[in-house]
Amino acid sequence: MVDKKIFVVALSVVLALGTLGPSLAQMVQTAEAHGVQAQLQSRFVKIEDETFNRQSLNTGEELVLSGKFVSLVERDLRGWNSIFSESTNAGNRWEILARSPPGNVFVIPGNSVIDYEIRAKALEPGVYHVHTQLNVASVGPGLGPGQTVVVSGEPILKPIPYTNIMYQSIIIAVGYVITFATRPWQVI
Repeated sequence: MVDKKIFVVALSVVLALGTLGPSLAQMVQTAEAHGVQAQLQSRFVKIEDETFNRQSLNTGEELVLSGKFVSLVERDLRGWNSIFSESTNAGNRWEILARSPPGNVFVIPGNSVIDYEIRAKALEPGVYHVHTQLNVASVGPGLGPGQTVVVSGEPILKPIPYTNIMYQSIIIAVGYVITFATRPWQVI
């Protein structure tokens, strides 16, 4: 008799939580904080003094992000910088014109400070929240605090580089041929 009472009470609790749970979860407020950085910022490399040359521009004009990468570890790291942007529209297009330090991948010496600058051209109008993005090899990406940037004007359409697509397709096809030609056939 006691086992049946415990079963009925447990079943009642499960039903009550299933019914009231979504309402209680909706009452609990979520907290979001702008500028709070991921693990990369606090443990490996910090993005400091992020500045923007402007808050509004027209398509085709240049946005300059600058600041400092501060290494918080003793060993050298490899990284590459870019911009990350979120927008209210479907557009999210920027063309990177120049980066400093130059090149796609650069070394961040241990316990060092590296000045950076990223120059990008806006290709689509919209309201963007733009961040410096630093990707560290074997660690992951980190974002600077960011700023809202308003881009107005007509979209700039860039031609599709069909020759690059053809070249990449040929390289992929050759890779498949080599893979299948050198692979011993297996019967399943």
